[in-house]
Amino acid sequence: SETLFFEMADRLAEDGWRDLGYEYINIDDCWSAKQRDAAGRLVPDPERFPRGIKALADYVHARGLKLGIYGDLGTLTCGGYPGTTLDRVEQDAQTFAEWGVDMLKLDGCYSSGEEQAEGYPEMARALNATGRPIVYSCSWPAYQGGLPPKVNYTVLAEVCNLWRNYDDIQDSWDSVLSILDWFSANQDVLQPAAGPGHWNDPDMLIIGNFGLSDEQSRSQMALWTVMAAPLLMSTDLRTISASAKEILQNRLMIQINQDPLGIQGRRIVKEKSHIEVFLRPLSQAASALVFFSRRTDMPFVYTTSLARLHFPEDAVYEVQDVYSGKIISGLKTGDNFSVVIDPSGVVMWYLYPTALPVQPWHVVRQQAPGEGFHPVLL
Repeated sequence: SETLFFEMADRLAEDGWRDLGYEYINIDDCWSAKQRDAAGRLVPDPERFPRGIKALADYVHARGLKLGIYGDLGTLTCGGYPGTTLDRVEQDAQTFAEWGVDMLKLDGCYSSGEEQAEGYPEMARALNATGRPIVYSCSWPAYQGGLPPKVNYTVLAEVCNLWRNYDDIQDSWDSVLSILDWFSANQDVLQPAAGPGHWNDPDMLIIGNFGLSDEQSRSQMALWTVMAAPLLMSTDLRTISASAKEILQNRLMIQINQDPLGIQGRRIVKEKSHIEVFLRPLSQAASALVFFSRRTDMPFVYTTSLARLHFPEDAVYEVQDVYSGKIISGLKTGDNFSVVIDPSGVVMWYLYPTALPVQPWHVVRQQAPGEGFHPVLL
């Protein structure tokens, strides 16, 4: 009901979330009445949203927050409520704008591939035509298998601000791993598609719910951050545990996630020991490294060097552990180091160069299948 959204808005505003950048509060499916009104407009369920969506948006805006809503490009939403057929796209965009909505997630149940190919770009035009800035989240690629040739990521980046590529996340570690596996296996296609204003969306953070341990929660936060994923929480902020809140409110993590370059990270190492290493290039020649353990037995001591991870020779870095806050100064590219990674856990580093080679450059791995690494000068 609307009471839930009023209360969540209060929590976002008062418990430090808004000040860290968590500013959207999003309504999912099933908010509307089962029928459109006499003029064909979508209307909220009168029992659960008696004051209407405009009043809710006003309440949210008064707290320095933004309101998101759900629609579906099809005859029905996934939950069986009125969908947005092609002849309703302009009308629904106008309705959302008049209500003061700031973000639209447009799902794709009960529509064909042809209708999606026409309707998703049409909604983008209709939202822009309202004159109101509305972030546009598309489910389009997820309904087309997420990969070329069916999905054209160049077109997608022009049409949508973020898009769901793959399956819905479930509240389980297996689900997190399945999404991570798919994104890693297809990173050559997915990684170049992401950037400021157009993001791959691996779905919500399930931190603070029921399915993840604290260790796994830290892992999802780190891995989603290194993938430049939108950080959309799915937990009850009225009852959230202190440990989940600490993970979700990690300032350095959010700074890395929101890095202005907007480059999506990649998996760069996959060891027989079931340790994986992910790297995300950041602005000002900084980097984020995530050392991730898929082991289920015991903590593992992983030894490597920045040289083995293809960092530039003769550079020197200051390293901050994103979770512990511990700082290592003067780490040279050639120095061996060890990290202790708990089962299904991560060690995440923020690396900032204190001395660079004569030419200041930063390695962005754009690795084509079967080829070696090619450093790219930024």
